[in-house]
Amino acid sequence: MLGVFIGSLPQSPQQNVFLGLPLELQPEEATLLVEKGLAFIADDFQIHKTSISLPPMGMANYKATAHKEALATAKAVVKHKQVKTQEVMQRLKIRQGISGTDTTVDKDEPDDSLFDPPQGPKCEPTSSNLVPYSSTPTTSYPPIPPPSEQSSLPLPEVNAPSYALFKHLHTSGYFMSPGLRFGCHFSVYPGDPLRFHSHFLAMGHDWDEEIDILDLVGGGRLGTGVKKGWLIGGAVKNSDNAKKNDATSLDARSKADERSSDFHVRTFCIEWGGM
Repeated sequence: MLGVFIGSLPQSPQQNVFLGLPLELQPEEATLLVEKGLAFIADDFQIHKTSISLPPMGMANYKATAHKEALATAKAVVKHKQVKTQEVMQRLKIRQGISGTDTTVDKDEPDDSLFDPPQGPKCEPTSSNLVPYSSTPTTSYPPIPPPSEQSSLPLPEVNAPSYALFKHLHTSGYFMSPGLRFGCHFSVYPGDPLRFHSHFLAMGHDWDEEIDILDLVGGGRLGTGVKKGWLIGGAVKNSDNAKKNDATSLDARSKADERSSDFHVRTFCIEWGGM
């Protein structure tokens, strides 16, 4: 599951290059996580209002701990800047010593040190002259309890063809991110997106859905133009016959994945070629 970071940095709220928590999931990702029992749907406003309520002493301890961590972060940043400054000054002294040819000082010449700015005492970072760095908690405290079956919210609405294709590709070990920039449902990666480029542009369709030939040609040309394959797929209605007919075309891993699932999905890859 990849998701999309939508949170900005506390120190730079206007930038949109390096985003962080919260993490927004696609409807297909959220549905699959709930089906596997790894997550649940919750009303963010209500559950934080009712469940995350600390007593006065607990809230005071939490604020004190957060303030202590913020001060420690600020001290570490100031210390790092001081070390970097000392390293730069040391390199400048070494460079001046190498470039200078005569290191003797003439007593008749005025002392240049009189005109240098006075060096004050080193100011060590303390809690009184530091501005605490704001920190964004990455976990809820205390953890949000799962709701009961009666109060659980329904699953998000998903497109049935795209969800069938998403579940099939996820079971086969692929990673998927939103494919809006390429005009498709998903960008499909063979592994970690930090290590691989996407290999396919995936579109989900119903098995008996008619697809415009211009969409196939345009998708194939688009995929080839960005060095990817245009992948279409859908759930087979008569899965028993389809499994018998296509058993020879599936590798061992795909066959194991299909036996473990309650539906059968076939995929086709389209590429554009020309002379």
